[in-house]
Amino acid sequence: MGIVKISDDLHEEVRRASTVMVRSINAQAEYWIKLGMLAEANPGLTYQEIIREQMRLANVDIGVAADG
Repeated sequence: MGIVKISDDLHEEVRRASTVMVRSINAQAEYWIKLGMLAEANPGLTYQEIIREQMRLANVDIGVAADG
C-alpha cells in the first residue's frame, strides 16, 4: 500500500462520492484511478463500454441482475 497526496478539496469530493457509492474513501479513489487509467489507455471507448468490458473480463453476467 502506498500513500498518494491529493488536495484537500479533491479528498473532500472523494469522501462525498464514497458515501453515495457505498465505498470506503480509499476504494472510491482506487476506482476512479483505475477508470482513469483505462480511459487513457482506451480513448475511443465510452465509460459504459469500459465498464461492460471489465464486467466481461470478470465473468459477470449482467443479465442476471437485470432479470432478477
